[in-house]
Amino acid sequence: MAAHGTAAPTTGRPHGARHTAETFAAVYGAAPSGTWAAPGRVNLIGEHTDYNDGFVMPLALPHTTLAAASARTDGVLRLHSGGADGGIVELCLDALRPAPQAGWAAYPAGVVWAMREAGLPVGGADLHFDSTVPTGAGLSSSAALEIATALALNDLYALGQEPQHLARLAQRAENAFVGVPCGIMDQTAAACCTQGHALFLDTRDLGRRQIPFDLAGEGLRLLVVDTRVKHELGDGAYAERRAGCERGARALGVRALRDVPYAQLPAALARLADEPAVQALVRHIVTENRRVEEVVAHLDAGRTRAIGPLLTAGHASLRDDFKISCRELDLAVDTANAAGALGARMTGGGFGGSAIVLVEEAAAPAVGAAVTAAFAAAGHAAPRIFEAVPGPGAHRVE
Repeated sequence: MAAHGTAAPTTGRPHGARHTAETFAAVYGAAPSGTWAAPGRVNLIGEHTDYNDGFVMPLALPHTTLAAASARTDGVLRLHSGGADGGIVELCLDALRPAPQAGWAAYPAGVVWAMREAGLPVGGADLHFDSTVPTGAGLSSSAALEIATALALNDLYALGQEPQHLARLAQRAENAFVGVPCGIMDQTAAACCTQGHALFLDTRDLGRRQIPFDLAGEGLRLLVVDTRVKHELGDGAYAERRAGCERGARALGVRALRDVPYAQLPAALARLADEPAVQALVRHIVTENRRVEEVVAHLDAGRTRAIGPLLTAGHASLRDDFKISCRELDLAVDTANAAGALGARMTGGGFGGSAIVLVEEAAAPAVGAAVTAAFAAAGHAAPRIFEAVPGPGAHRVE
């Protein structure tokens, strides 16, 4: 789960491979060797479980980051964004060093660094990025930027790396180079999701299963409510919760909170009675893993509507135990449910960003209107509401 919401440059307008390639040519003076795409994601269920070796279930959005790229032979990395000021960022590969809080260019630069640290023969490159993944919305703009970069370099240098390994390298870039202690979910979602499916991922062994998620075929819609509240988790709030989870695992004598059985949760919480803050974190992780398993069981059995209450229960846990919700997210969830949604919850790292709402197709307009009206009545900026349709993972764009 990405902890930053301001990583990826975003144009805020529709884009395509031709536009991205043409801009690359205008910036660098020659056509690119190719263009690659990586999606943003929403997480259906399983929040903050990934860095606890737990279960998650993301799906790729149609919103993507595009990277037009060409190789260089002089050891120079040049980066340019259609959505960031400042022109070309030029870096020497041999001088790349971890650069916490160094701005958007640290994310693709970190991927190059991580690949080279892993012994992969990556040389210089020119890259230009365009993106429609909203930044600060909890939709993993940083992972989209990282995976688009990784896939481009993988192809340019014929590295032959599998998507899951590219995800690992991108996670290392964000952890060690950028300084954000994210888990593996976002990068794996960007690299490995498939169209029309949600990805059931075991973050311990990276075992994964594509689960059909054809909402339109069942008369359902999954709405994303971008509250437009920007969050910045690199300030320590995300790391604080991760450290609390690790403290809980140590106190309980397990490798990770994933190893606390749901049936033994009451006993585990009793052992943490002297640390109520850690106790609450443990309760969320253990119950959230259980919710992921229950969602999988419902989807496998064709009971998609039955996952709605689990989404809402997950939000309550994130709000009350993990304490990472906010007024706008709570308003979106509460209003959507009151207006007839089947279930709703915040998605992403927290402290702003987006909520997801499972709703009957016929009720979607009314639920969206109710949320918009509630935001206006509360004096909040109008939310951005759109449908989440499971899209493909990272790929080269012809």
